[in-house]
Amino acid sequence: MPAIRFVALPLDIARRLQDGGPDANGQVPERRISDGDGVPCRLTLRAVPAGEPYLILAHRPFPAPQPYAEIGPIFLHADSRERWPEGDAIPPALESRHYIVRGYGEDDRIVYGTGQIVETPAIPARAEAMLADPRIAYLHVRSASNNCYQCRIERA
Repeated sequence: MPAIRFVALPLDIARRLQDGGPDANGQVPERRISDGDGVPCRLTLRAVPAGEPYLILAHRPFPAPQPYAEIGPIFLHADSRERWPEGDAIPPALESRHYIVRGYGEDDRIVYGTGQIVETPAIPARAEAMLADPRIAYLHVRSASNNCYQCRIERA
């Protein structure tokens, strides 16, 4: 089975948004202060600590609009320039009990039948099994309760 790596939001996208650039809906991200609970940053893949600023914005984790290119809300630390180091360790931001793990093809479209709710500790093993399928180019990890994009998983 292939080795995996958890991939955070690209740094260039994060910096553009942190510098006031428009989100996927063409809006300026909203700025808030974290209470330290339930604010997973998609750049650092850690919770935004209490008292620190974060952004709420619409994100489309696909290279271009198309019918399967979902847009949804994400959180981004307003100031951090530190990106999660890619590797096979489960990021601390994935603190919920379970997530949806879904496969996408080279055409950035869902590979039907791949979406599953997975217990968090089982994500690496499930991701390796899914990425053994040659139809799957990458995976999304999404909130099981709200379908919010968390991060991407690729072959290492």
